[in-house]
Amino acid sequence: MIKEFERIILTEDIPGTELRKGDVGVVVEIYNEGEGYEVEFFALNGDTVAVETLESRQVRSATNREILHVRELNAA
Repeated sequence: MIKEFERIILTEDIPGTELRKGDVGVVVEIYNEGEGYEVEFFALNGDTVAVETLESRQVRSATNREILHVRELNAA
């Protein structure tokens, strides 16, 4: 099970947001023993970009064999 403060990877785009499959976030809350997660997403400067409640199927644990990739968000 994914733990609190663990890095996760989105497994799909999140409709209605700028979050895309492959984006990295941090779990800040766990719901119903891992059925759902509150996840915070950050820009490289540390600013919070989004906080979303996600189902377990929408996230997976990050591994130590993955590399981060950067993409620009639309201007606010």
